[in-house]
Amino acid sequence: MPVPLYDTDFYQWTQTQAAALRQKDFAALDLANLAEEIDSLGKSDRRAITHQLERLLMHLLKWIYQPQERTHRGRSWRSSIYQARSAIADLIEESQSLQDYPAQRLTLAYGRARQQVATQTGLPLTTFPDVCPWSSEQLQDPTFIPDA
Repeated sequence: MPVPLYDTDFYQWTQTQAAALRQKDFAALDLANLAEEIDSLGKSDRRAITHQLERLLMHLLKWIYQPQERTHRGRSWRSSIYQARSAIADLIEESQSLQDYPAQRLTLAYGRARQQVATQTGLPLTTFPDVCPWSSEQLQDPTFIPDA
């Protein structure tokens, strides 16, 4: 039994499937794998939002709680915060149904960010609030920078 193209040359499989869709050649479609890949695309966007939310929260926590770095706050820190927010906004703009997803993932993302910042800075985990001090709306607001 030959090994399916999906398993041996994924790129070629995508091109073959795209061509079959355009030509409405339904018999040539690998429906099971197409369904899996389409589902995976949605999951990828959700994972990207969660990742960028974690990144944003890490930078904001460092902004507030990393005292030795306060004098070094500058453009690069603001740029990192801006980039994470922009990435979230871009993903939501492309998929409006994900508008509420950052709020849904905030507790998880904050817990991960809190743990990572404690590890990276060497500060005790108890330095950081147990619950995220910022709302999802604040986090997505391009002008929001918390006071130290």
